[in-house]
Amino acid sequence: MSAPAINSTTDAVTYLVGQHRRIRELFDEVAGAADTGERERKFFELRRLLAVHETAEEEIIHPLARRAIDNGDAVVDARLEEENKAKKQLTDLESVDVGSAEFETRLAALRQAVLTHAEHEETEEFNRLRAEIDGEELRRLRSTVELAEAMAPTRPHPGVESAKANVLAGPFAAMMDRAKDLISKPR
Repeated sequence: MSAPAINSTTDAVTYLVGQHRRIRELFDEVAGAADTGERERKFFELRRLLAVHETAEEEIIHPLARRAIDNGDAVVDARLEEENKAKKQLTDLESVDVGSAEFETRLAALRQAVLTHAEHEETEEFNRLRAEIDGEELRRLRSTVELAEAMAPTRPHPGVESAKANVLAGPFAAMMDRAKDLISKPR
């Protein structure tokens, strides 16, 4: 299952904002699933998109923002703290029965955390990157983001929120995650 198709002429920021839209849709689809099988399939897709999306941001976008925008370190550090909390929530949610009331409660809390994080990224990081980075460079970065997602772990790994940590742990985690996905993928 790959990231949602976004127009190939878009830049990295537009691509990631499109994924934020798809993540919002998936939260709604998981919550509104007609049965536990559908809920499990939609949650699998949501979890995977969240994991690869965050990895690409951590490896490509956040390091660029640190360098390119005023007060970039503080902006990125705040986003990384949010990402770590959301990864922990997502990891905890994975162990809960998708048909339970507890799952619904935890899913709602995760949704709120993720959507608040996405809003912060879009307003405090992405918009400022658009103002500072040439549009052509952002278009070229799109393929780099897609490549990072193609090689990213497909499950959350709290504590791995930096480009360096992703490079060190990412390939092994991605291999293990993809093996687990093959075994546990909902039918």
